[in-house]
Amino acid sequence: MTEGEFSYDIRMAYMDEWEESIALAWKTFLQFEAEDYEPKGVRSFENFITDNTLYRMFIMGAYQMFVAVSNHKIIGMITVRSNSHISLLFVDEKYHRRGIGKALILRLCGYLKTELGVDKVTVNASPFGVEFYHRVGFWDLGVEQTVDGIRYTPMEISLDGI
Repeated sequence: MTEGEFSYDIRMAYMDEWEESIALAWKTFLQFEAEDYEPKGVRSFENFITDNTLYRMFIMGAYQMFVAVSNHKIIGMITVRSNSHISLLFVDEKYHRRGIGKALILRLCGYLKTELGVDKVTVNASPFGVEFYHRVGFWDLGVEQTVDGIRYTPMEISLDGI
């Protein structure tokens, strides 16, 4: 894909890209989301992304990840659990507002629809991400909630039009 003056590819992540992808998620979380959470929520998020169980699920193929790559560097990542729930979506700050997040969602949703027959995808959108998810077609399933210090709004999108 070409966007402005740079090009990038979106593909399934390789096993050796886990650490770089999770480092991007953590760095971006700290830049844009941590201020919306109490310390307990920041710790909960860090514990979630550094848990070896999550990594083992990724290695076994039970926790899929797609990455956006430009010049051999991961500039965005998205993961899915339970074959229909977006678990993580992060784009490097330098590449915000260039369509990469939307492209990651479209690629993931296209894969889930064609390869797994999924017709709806859910996400627990952070306060920072709610407007973005609305722009790409998600709708709220309920009001904002807080669990283990993590604030989120449950959302869903139908894959009929994708």
